[in-house]
Amino acid sequence: MSAGTTSHVRWFLVFWLFVLSAVSYLDRVNISIAGGSIAEAYHLSDVQLGKVFSAMLAGYAIFQTVAGRLADRFGPRRVLTAGVIWWGVFTALTALVPANIARAVFAFMLVRFLLGAGEAVIYPSANQFVASWIPVHERGIANGWIFAGVGAGAGLTPPLITYLMVHYGWRSSFWACSVLGFFAAAVWFLVARDKPSQHKRVSAGELELIESRLTFRAKTRTDHPLAGNESRCLLPWSRVARSKEVWAATLSYFCYGYVAWIFFSWFFIYLAKVRGLDLKTSALYSMLPFLAMLACCLLGGALNDRLTKWKGPRVGRCILAAAAIALAGLFIALGSQAKSARMASVVLAGGAGALYLSQSSFWSLTADIAGSSSGSVSGFMNTGNQIGAAMTALLTPWIAARYGWTASFLVAAALCLLGAASWLVVNPERSLAGVVQES
Repeated sequence: MSAGTTSHVRWFLVFWLFVLSAVSYLDRVNISIAGGSIAEAYHLSDVQLGKVFSAMLAGYAIFQTVAGRLADRFGPRRVLTAGVIWWGVFTALTALVPANIARAVFAFMLVRFLLGAGEAVIYPSANQFVASWIPVHERGIANGWIFAGVGAGAGLTPPLITYLMVHYGWRSSFWACSVLGFFAAAVWFLVARDKPSQHKRVSAGELELIESRLTFRAKTRTDHPLAGNESRCLLPWSRVARSKEVWAATLSYFCYGYVAWIFFSWFFIYLAKVRGLDLKTSALYSMLPFLAMLACCLLGGALNDRLTKWKGPRVGRCILAAAAIALAGLFIALGSQAKSARMASVVLAGGAGALYLSQSSFWSLTADIAGSSSGSVSGFMNTGNQIGAAMTALLTPWIAARYGWTASFLVAAALCLLGAASWLVVNPERSLAGVVQES
């Protein structure tokens, strides 16, 4: 490739992170589709099934910060490859729990906990990649593509898993997901590099574009011990813990995770058991939220970049996120009241889509303010998300059993308002590395 040719290697790698993101959610959500068959085969109640769901999320949450630090220290290429292989192994092991085992719920919980521990590397590693490879004015759409994999993987799950279950049994679906993971990991290891300067196919023009625009225009505070040395130092945890931006984003992402995982863990079961749709119809309508997530991730990423360029990061990162999450709460509250199962599916899918309009903001913010420590900081933030997700896996059936499914969705809508309000205290131009940023 000649020096005068502008390459686009960063966008191919973003696309492959989209693929890994899709595989990640395929491996997470497959159990919610196969959950009915597993519960029948092993005589599990909905509450016990909720414990299995939450075990994966607990492993995922506990190892978020560790995963982020590993990505910062060893780079996203190796860390993400090892993680994908790990979770491929435990996806396969989910199908190998013996049919006659005593207390099967604990065996499933252990396997899914370890699956979650492996999956913890996916988004902190992706955010470390974004901080190193993606200019600040492209981070919204880059994160939009990466997290569109959530909608693609989760949206593909119902028809794929249903087809495999009907024709080959529920165990086959886990083996198929495992093989996909191994393939995706091999490709990532072959094509990815931790830094653009390490990649032979990155042209001089692309390298100059990337390296010249990794932060907002900044005036460095030379009196700060990290100033001028941010690229070589990992941020101390004490500095991260004192940031109101980090805590506000973490609180909002906690609310976000609680709401999102109603769709990932319970929506299919809700349509089948509560709304009375048959297996194939449930699989069809349960795709709607995930297709909305896919489309709105891309739209939200594009809006994020456009508004940031036009009005600055306060509007592009924060106001957009606050408005989107509040709108999601409105849709979820209205959808829970709908009389028709099909209308409820459509309106609730609108809520899922609105929620995912904000997705890029969380990850772009942490890349902006944390720089080379973005894996650690985004892992810390994502711990909040996964605690919220684990809580919905446990609390949703509990609330539904005592107060009805409408109450479960109204709790989620209320949390949307809290998550939206949290963004109003965030200053996206306050760098954790001691750099005073100017848009």
